[in-house]
Amino acid sequence: MSFPDLLQEISGLGEGIRGSLVANQPLAAVTWFRVGGPAQLLFQPADEDDLALFLSRLPEDMPVLPVGLGSNLLIRDGGLEGVVIRLSAKGFGSIEELGGNRLRAGAAVPDKRLAEAAAKAGLGGFAFYTGIPGGVGGALRMNAGAHGTETCQRMVELTAVDRKGARHVLTNADMDYAYRHSGASKDLIFTGAVFEGLPASEETIRTEMAEVVAHREKAQPIREKTGGSTFKNPPGNSAWKVIDAAGCRGLTIGGAQMSELHCNFMINTGSATAHDLELLGETVRQRVFADSGVKLEWEIKRLGKPGGEGAIKPFLGSLEEQD
Repeated sequence: MSFPDLLQEISGLGEGIRGSLVANQPLAAVTWFRVGGPAQLLFQPADEDDLALFLSRLPEDMPVLPVGLGSNLLIRDGGLEGVVIRLSAKGFGSIEELGGNRLRAGAAVPDKRLAEAAAKAGLGGFAFYTGIPGGVGGALRMNAGAHGTETCQRMVELTAVDRKGARHVLTNADMDYAYRHSGASKDLIFTGAVFEGLPASEETIRTEMAEVVAHREKAQPIREKTGGSTFKNPPGNSAWKVIDAAGCRGLTIGGAQMSELHCNFMINTGSATAHDLELLGETVRQRVFADSGVKLEWEIKRLGKPGGEGAIKPFLGSLEEQD
């Protein structure tokens, strides 16, 4: 499937833009599930100035969507309409020691690289990022966490550019963080953040990092095409426990399967479509609800237009909001 060429529609707006603009760019290769349709227009800005200039020129009714490292993302088979913005490592991938137990990291920095930089700087409190397969931008948006620590415990302030190209600085309090959630406007594209850690020896930090890696390798299907945890943990419970109790461990639809190793992980066994994966997730939600009354909430972000098989109705239908 392909969209009308947006480059024709916005001709002239790209003058002076230093980043890359590509129409109908396939996106499956940049997501961990390895599925999904194209971006109508993919923009990779050279830096924050380039991003701000481009956004300031776009028509207000033009859809804009930032995409990070693609680990927590399911792009539907019909693709993403409008402009997809993917921050490059070159323009948004730097890490800087600031002193005072603080680091500044660009939004395109992988979480595990932030953990590595913190270890070298003798800053504790970042080892949990070693086991999160995403980037700083996504961690800031969803308050990523693991092993008892969350992003909100480390982030001091962040920088962002809004839909009109204006720049903003938000404090931790401005983000209204909660479990796997931030209250920041979806209009904002995060470009970087300042983090604060705790003084610790590099040896102690690396021991903690090794424990995180060992746990992940033992308990999670890290060598599969997966997107991390599929559902948020329900209050006072674990998602995998209610999924397992409902008999969904190993459940398969088309090329999509709930992992036998960790049943809160969906995997693409090799031939899955985005439709297969989303249908599997909704089937699991339905069976869990029927078994235990628990209403699982998606942690995976599902975006874009459905493909030829049509949209998948959430298991509670009109009683539930679509993402």
